[in-house]
Amino acid sequence: MEWDQLWIDINLATMDPDRPGSYGEIEDAALAVKDGRIAWVGPRSELPEFDPLAMPVIKGNGQWLTPGLVDCHTHLVFAGTRASEFEARLNGATYEEIARQGGGILSTVKATRAADEETLFQLGRERLNALLAEGVTRVEIKSGYGLDTETEHKMLSLARHLGEVHPLDVHTTFLGAHALPAEYQGRQQAYVDLVCDEMMPAIAADNLADAVDVFCENIAFDLDQTEQVFRTARELGLPVKLHAEQLSNMGGSQLAARHQALSVDHIECLDEAGVKALADSGTVAVLLPGAFYFLRETRKPPVELLRHHGVPMAVASDFNPGSSPLCSTLLMVNMGCTLFGLTPAEALAGVTRHGAQALGVGDRVGQLKVGMIADMAQWQIGHPAELAWQYGNRPCRAVYKAGKVVRVS
Repeated sequence: MEWDQLWIDINLATMDPDRPGSYGEIEDAALAVKDGRIAWVGPRSELPEFDPLAMPVIKGNGQWLTPGLVDCHTHLVFAGTRASEFEARLNGATYEEIARQGGGILSTVKATRAADEETLFQLGRERLNALLAEGVTRVEIKSGYGLDTETEHKMLSLARHLGEVHPLDVHTTFLGAHALPAEYQGRQQAYVDLVCDEMMPAIAADNLADAVDVFCENIAFDLDQTEQVFRTARELGLPVKLHAEQLSNMGGSQLAARHQALSVDHIECLDEAGVKALADSGTVAVLLPGAFYFLRETRKPPVELLRHHGVPMAVASDFNPGSSPLCSTLLMVNMGCTLFGLTPAEALAGVTRHGAQALGVGDRVGQLKVGMIADMAQWQIGHPAELAWQYGNRPCRAVYKAGKVVRVS
């Protein structure tokens, strides 16, 4: 066989739902790569004859390969900290109170507007390095801490550049409708018009966004304003996603489903009508246990309803300075189980197969199967459930992009 690389003495958690087992697991397996894509996968006993001198043969020493992890919801490019707000919440202030007093997102907007591009780039690279060390190979980065045309453009340009120079693949999402900037207080509709008439066309013209997001919530933007942004995005050929049902049930998920959104994210207050709408549209539900944990929320996403109606559940870090300053996708795997009641297999699917689906690339990554891009993580574990079971021991031993090693430990 003419392959570029071959892995043997390895166990696979393929995350292929067509294979038996919760993880589509194959023990004592082999996997071959050709031209950056998986060319053969299966039990080692079924491996076709090959010339071991014709290609590199990598011995896994009984370790496990999974698809590279996908963090499908982050706000990774920002400046400043929000430690003082964390302290205020511990002293009794609520997230909404802080936001309404001009804190929250707007404090990060101020710091990000003031930061130079080199500072933002270095901060972003350090955060991507932390994710790479955990086996992450693909990440989404949202804007939304500029809230003016210049800074939103700067954030997305930097995110694009990070994806060009860093081993991780970066998906960019325009989140201009994240909060109302101070200069537009009392003129919310005028700001939404700015987002639609100026910001989004400029960003689309420079091909800086892969999708468009909105924070649809009682402290942010209402359904009509969300639909206005969605219509503009679709006219520009950009798919949409939505921060929905985090603090209240406004019906945003149903609106997102009507627009064939890639995902709705947070969804702690989602009801069964919203779940059914997601099921009918094929929209992914993205669970964000880090924000639930950090904000000390008590209302959990309706996981059992999502299961019952067959809605794919992704899991992501929501890494941001205010509500989830937790730059760890593996921690989210654990929290998805301990806080939301996912099984370890569901949590791992959430940061592989379903995370990829939430970014619109589920046909290319997120599973170890023939034809998929060979983005993979290699783990010193005895079973895939260990990735959810404990945290902090750094079990990732190697990360591969398109079959080529980009990190070893």
